Amino acid sequence: MNTAKLSTDGTHQVVILPEDFQLTGTEVYIKKIGNAIILIAKDNSWQSLIESLDNFSDDFMTTREQPLIDTRESL
Repeated sequence: MNTAKLSTDGTHQVVILPEDFQLTGTEVYIKKIGNAIILIAKDNSWQSLIESLDNFSDDFMTTREQPLIDTRESL
């Protein structure tokens, strides 16, 4: 597992990321889940979702029962 260095600058904590983990842009979205902190590049926040789609198998949700679409009167 890779590590990053921590330091403080006044009242702020700074995380020094290894080169392979550096993000583009000047800001990130940040989320804390338990003791984990997630950083998401603000200039391309959907990229991690798009890249994760390849992790699903071809038969993902084939057994899911999708309800029929309601037919409604037009307005």
